[in-house]
Amino acid sequence: MATAYRSGWHFIDLVTAIPHSGDSLMVTVFGEPVVVTRDEDQDVRAYRCLRRPRGAPQPVRCAIRYGMIFVNLDQRDHEQAESDSPAPRTISATPRSA
Repeated sequence: MATAYRSGWHFIDLVTAIPHSGDSLMVTVFGEPVVVTRDEDQDVRAYRCLRRPRGAPQPVRCAIRYGMIFVNLDQRDHEQAESDSPAPRTISATPRSA
């Protein structure tokens, strides 16, 4: 049942927790250690810490929305879309809450 909750986006912290380049934050999400860092270009990135010896950190999808950091641990979301598929049609609409 834990895998059902792993999918999707999970709130980590506010962006103000890592204000400067080189700052990092380590959290545990569903028993997996995740490091969130701010690089020299001021981009926020997240990595899953692998427990294998000499294993490189595995990148995790990371997004910032409304000043909050979210990560997605689901591996299925990390696959690239095929280039043969047609481009999705965009529809501009105003949400009801606007």
